Amino acid sequence: MDIKVLLGKPPRMVRKVTRVETKHVKTNFEGVKPLDALTRVLHLPAVADKTFLVTITDRSVTGRVARDQMVGKYQLPAADCAVTTMGYKTIVGQAMATGERTPVALLDGPASGRLAVAEAITNLAAADVGDISQIRLSANWMAPCGEPGEDARLYDTVEEVGLRFCPKLGVSIPVGKDSCSMHTTWTDAKGVQRKQVAPLSLVVSSFAPVGDVRLTLTPDLKDDPAIDEASALVYVNLGKPGDAPLGATALAQVYGQLGDSHADADAPLLKRFFNAMQTIVKGRLALAYHDRSDGGLAVTLAEMAMTGGRGLVARLPDGDVLEQLFNEQPGAVLQVGERQLEKVLAIFKAARVPAEAIGVPLRGDRRVEIAVGSRVAVKTDLTYLRRCWSETTYRMQALRDNPASAREEYDNALDERDPGMQFKLTFDPEDRGRGRRTRRAPARGAAPKMAILREQGVNGHIEMAAAFALAGFESIDVHMSDLIAGRVDLADFKGLVACGGFSYGDVLGAGSGWA
Repeated sequence: MDIKVLLGKPPRMVRKVTRVETKHVKTNFEGVKPLDALTRVLHLPAVADKTFLVTITDRSVTGRVARDQMVGKYQLPAADCAVTTMGYKTIVGQAMATGERTPVALLDGPASGRLAVAEAITNLAAADVGDISQIRLSANWMAPCGEPGEDARLYDTVEEVGLRFCPKLGVSIPVGKDSCSMHTTWTDAKGVQRKQVAPLSLVVSSFAPVGDVRLTLTPDLKDDPAIDEASALVYVNLGKPGDAPLGATALAQVYGQLGDSHADADAPLLKRFFNAMQTIVKGRLALAYHDRSDGGLAVTLAEMAMTGGRGLVARLPDGDVLEQLFNEQPGAVLQVGERQLEKVLAIFKAARVPAEAIGVPLRGDRRVEIAVGSRVAVKTDLTYLRRCWSETTYRMQALRDNPASAREEYDNALDERDPGMQFKLTFDPEDRGRGRRTRRAPARGAAPKMAILREQGVNGHIEMAAAFALAGFESIDVHMSDLIAGRVDLADFKGLVACGGFSYGDVLGAGSGWA
């Protein structure tokens, strides 16, 4: 339907804007040592451990969360995408991921838009999505409209993302929102007029259906005794060959610089990469996956090592050390079993996507050693990296929570013998949720009735009912008002369970009353 049929002919808004050319200074990292740079970058909030932010929320509500932020045996927040199931007896679901490149907008608005979309897609590549055309995007635009040059920059970026880049990918943007007054003025205590302007920013959220939620790859390097073969690290570089700009990167930011060069994304190459990754995901050909984004390849490798509790040795392509370690061109690293390595490299080669083996994870060794060409650039261990990466979240938690408890959690990473979460299952989880009859409790007459108690604010009742139903019970929804009015008698049930949630109206002391 033509939009005019719905809206008629409202008066058109006309804005007369001008483009403003800005000169920028090249980055200068003379005398910067690679390990010192990595230390700084790992402390940057955009890169650092975000446990302080993640653990204040309930990430299990609905009981259908197949993949949240936390990954690996140490449960660290490094997941590329979120995945949920469509129900309690299915492996079909949906995946969500985000992307943004706001600093790049200070140099090139359209490039920042391309990179935001690219990051959302490389994040989503870890899930069993299928063809890239399955992806839908939501675009959240923010800009300080009215400032010199900003309206034109917004127009150019929207035009590039909406009319060129996404159509080349075969991805649509059916929904979005905007905030176009990202600036403010005020008068300080001395009567001086002040002004703050936020840069153009595009935050892209990507969504797609998932065929099998169990196939989702996570960043943590796997060290499963069942995997009795060696594995390799495969590096996929989606940037232009020989082009590794450091402008508007995390490295530039931690040294108080902006620069005059920036990363960019190529739509045809990105599309070929995504579809090649889907072949790898569906074929179970990779053990781990992590995209290159904030912080560059050095951070990608560090996070894979920390979350998996395994050291690694890697040799990056020859070139400028800092450029190879910290440039933020689109890309990814995969952990691939030795037996599948040639097959994975062949898939990327057939898709005309540059990929190469650059190193190996280590067994029983916490060393992290990264060379650029023949030069060892970073030589450290997991304890040091984790100390740097988690210090920012520790400082935040110490301000908000009990400082002693925050310190104890921070110091947990010092225990190099900590095995992390370990499981010894006494049942086969594959017996459930694959379409065949679910194993139930022994049949002894009618299924025992279980009262699932509910009150306003309870939000865990659906998954609790599902858990009891899967175990062979008949789950009955019972509200407190049913008991008060006498509509339900607990004598009719074999058991009762009170679910978790939030107090009605956030009443203080509600937990005691509920108990």
